[in-house]
Amino acid sequence: MVVGVEHAVQGTLDELGTPLSQITFVVFDLETTGVSAGEHAITEIGAVKVRGGEVLGEFATLVDPGTPIPPFISVLTGITDAMVAQAPRIGSVLPAFLEFSAGATLVAHNAGFDVGFVKAACAAHGHPPPAHPVLDTVTLARKLLTRDEAPNCKLATLARLFSSTEPCHRALSDARATVDVLHALIERAGSFGVHTLEELRGFTRAPTPAQRRNRHLAEAIPSAPGVYVFEDERGDPLYVGKSVNLRTRVRGYFTASETRPRIREMVGIAARVRPIVCATPLEAEVRELRLIGEAKPRYNRRSRFPEKVVWLKLTDELFPRLSIVREVKDDGAAYLGPFSGSRTADDARAALHEAVPLRRCTERITARTGRPACALAGIGRCGAPCEGRQSPEEYGRHVAAARRAMEVDATPVFAALEARMARLAAEQRYEEAAADRDRLAAYLRASARMQRLRALTSIPQLVAAAPAAGGGWEMHVIRYGRLVSAGVMPAGAHPAPFVAALTATAETVVPGPGPTPAAGAEETECVLRWLEGPGVRLVELDEGTEGTRDAEGTGGTGDTRDTAGAGGTGIGGDGAGRGWSMPVTGSARLLERIERARRATDAAERPHRRREGRPLR
Repeated sequence: MVVGVEHAVQGTLDELGTPLSQITFVVFDLETTGVSAGEHAITEIGAVKVRGGEVLGEFATLVDPGTPIPPFISVLTGITDAMVAQAPRIGSVLPAFLEFSAGATLVAHNAGFDVGFVKAACAAHGHPPPAHPVLDTVTLARKLLTRDEAPNCKLATLARLFSSTEPCHRALSDARATVDVLHALIERAGSFGVHTLEELRGFTRAPTPAQRRNRHLAEAIPSAPGVYVFEDERGDPLYVGKSVNLRTRVRGYFTASETRPRIREMVGIAARVRPIVCATPLEAEVRELRLIGEAKPRYNRRSRFPEKVVWLKLTDELFPRLSIVREVKDDGAAYLGPFSGSRTADDARAALHEAVPLRRCTERITARTGRPACALAGIGRCGAPCEGRQSPEEYGRHVAAARRAMEVDATPVFAALEARMARLAAEQRYEEAAADRDRLAAYLRASARMQRLRALTSIPQLVAAAPAAGGGWEMHVIRYGRLVSAGVMPAGAHPAPFVAALTATAETVVPGPGPTPAAGAEETECVLRWLEGPGVRLVELDEGTEGTRDAEGTGGTGDTRDTAGAGGTGIGGDGAGRGWSMPVTGSARLLERIERARRATDAAERPHRRREGRPLR
């Protein structure tokens, strides 16, 4: 019997890859009129062709952008309108640059920016997009340099280390500096066994040593929806995230697909990953928000400080005023919000003051105050209760109008600002009119958001279901806008006993004051997004003693409309429950009018703004 013998076969050079010494690189840089490839134009192209460390040629030209160069760009680059007046347009320059770079590997510092402008120019002038391999010296530097060597990866910083050419925001000079940086980084990569283009491109995508070292942290993570918490040696949370599949998501942090520098840094110092399995994706989303707000992990950027929101408060005193506060109290006052910052809240307050002549002074006024009135009284913007010219009853009518505008009917504020904007526009005071439009939009956004939140947070208990991915139904119990219980009911099971068990074990909620009495606004909005998703069915709705109420708290249905009905215990009931409703005169419809007008104005102004070199909004 003859036994076959396997012979070793030497690989071909093609299989080994192309040595870097044989690669032609075109290192290029662009100067532009702005940062958006779709809206701004190229003003200068500079490129250097190199191979094996030798310069083969250079390409440099100014480009007429077809629009005035913004002054701050001229200050930054030194390129003025006069310099580009006789320069060719990009349609003439682009074919020459594409020919110069044909067959080469493109290199740029922050390549996504420069390549994006080249692709946009190709699309605008009928050229196919460049199919060249692309290298980014920023990405290479982040992989190869330590913070001790380079505190950042800006071109000027790297050029001080590796180049005698100082970048000056002129295309050819910056391209020459980038050539020196590229050669230095390639030399550094050689110590890691990187000798071919394929290895270099793979090296930039490879996980860091710290990522590879900590891969074992993902081994015991289950394949289930939930929340994951990266912790350090002391058990302090570093980062909190959520996923519908914890195992798949956590394993992704230890692969080349994770490219965020700060997250790679976090993975390197993590000592463990703690999974928190949740019954449903909604529960995972809510738990993530709560954990981030409580622990404030230093590598999370979103939702870390929910307590920093502010509210616009109509104070509860003899002569109420509008005040910006950080806390909602059970003091009988009316609240509008939440706002992300004081500036936005102040814009909304200005809009309300335009419609309702409330006092703007901050002193507490009593029936005996008797101090001189301010200038607002002289121009009819305040009834001067401080001077005794307005009784508490007369002033109370304005307070009632303000409360109604804050909570139910935005029409008076909209009408007052609309009339003022029309008057300003007729007087050609367009910037003042635009400022009023922005104030009105800030008020309407907050009002629409609060009305949407109140529609849910006023309901003592709501049970809803949605089809689960693996069959059955995702069930959630929501009390005053707070998710208090979650589970998955098997397909074919009767809902009554399942709902009874779910509600019996749910968290007890004692509602606090204000529009968000039991949970943060962001959590309630997560619940609302789920409730408004496809396939969601209301199972139970307990109106309690509050039911649907108007803004004055009379307990009646007021001028509301249903946004959802509720049947008895069952999935897809069509009963006549009225617990989830929104005001007919709500702010959402008026906000859409403002946003539609803004979009139309921006579209009409866009060509003029381009010609005048003004930034596009």
